[in-house]
Amino acid sequence: MPDTAGASLRRDDRSRGGAPRSRPSGRDGPLYGALDLGTNNCRLLIARPSREGFRVVDSFSRIVRLGEGLSRTGRLDPAAMDRAYEALAQCAERLARRGLTGARISAVATQACRAADNGTAFIERVRKGTGLNLRVIDPKEEARLAVQGCLNLFDPRTEAVLVIDVGGGSTEMSWLKREGGGFRTVAWMSAPLGVVTLAERHPEPDPSGPDWYEAMVADMAAAVRAGGIDDADMRGLFDDGRAHLVGTSGAITSLAGIHLGLRRYQRDLVDGLWMTSGQCRDAADRLMALGPKGRAAEPCIGPDRADLVLAGAAILEAVQRLWPCERVRVADRGLREGLLLQRMKQDRRPKRRRRRGGGSRQADGAGAPET
Repeated sequence: MPDTAGASLRRDDRSRGGAPRSRPSGRDGPLYGALDLGTNNCRLLIARPSREGFRVVDSFSRIVRLGEGLSRTGRLDPAAMDRAYEALAQCAERLARRGLTGARISAVATQACRAADNGTAFIERVRKGTGLNLRVIDPKEEARLAVQGCLNLFDPRTEAVLVIDVGGGSTEMSWLKREGGGFRTVAWMSAPLGVVTLAERHPEPDPSGPDWYEAMVADMAAAVRAGGIDDADMRGLFDDGRAHLVGTSGAITSLAGIHLGLRRYQRDLVDGLWMTSGQCRDAADRLMALGPKGRAAEPCIGPDRADLVLAGAAILEAVQRLWPCERVRVADRGLREGLLLQRMKQDRRPKRRRRRGGGSRQADGAGAPET
């Protein structure tokens, strides 16, 4: 999931959303677009439905740091808004070239626009200038969409899953328990710390060391304790080794790339990778030893993420200490995939049939397990 500035659009005929890869069917379905403007990144997926979920046609990802300085000022910085606007304008152009308009575009904004005093004004500027109607979603919906995008990475043999979606300005966590043929969300929380906000609260000293890293871990742990859950049954499943974590974020996929020693980022090797808690810590130790310049030179990190990746590792470390679990599954997917699956599912629902004499009823159909 690491983002590359500049020409980051790519052709990708692989299935996403956790679907097994297969050859496309003979009939092409309509295109859909999902855009996620976060505190750190602007991301777009364009895809069409397939039997397994959907197939990506184009993707765009750029680090814009919209929330830079927000934790200090309470406002979006003009330069940050200009960076985000430029990326959004490119997204709008790509969508227009594909003939995508209206209901088949799901465009959302998250923590930075939620928290900023001038977030609404920026959303209106984007609407007038690009035609994109960004909808600011609340943390609960953000957590739900991240879960939806990662569902097919859940181990079918496990009894419980904790999904960690590390953003730039917040971290959403969802606890799910097996129920029947699927999983049900039993609790969720949003911690007001992400990689940008945590890094700004704990600037990296020169030289850096374990005390600096541990301060970030402790800060995140306090935030999780303040808003976390008290569920004895869930805790028992973790203690018995019948649960695992799913981590979705650029920081976590970067840890995976470091663990694998990749010379370039390869999504097909990272997405769905199982890592142990020890391997996660070893990757974080290696990143700390590299220092800022060494991290910037790593192909799976780069200069735009070099000052943020250890904040992401600290967030994951804090969660792992509070909810000890040996297995972590890395997800190069999340909110955008959840948006696409949600919209496609809505369009597949049978239309309401009007009864004689007024009223309507929903056509029969099996419901999906609650997530």
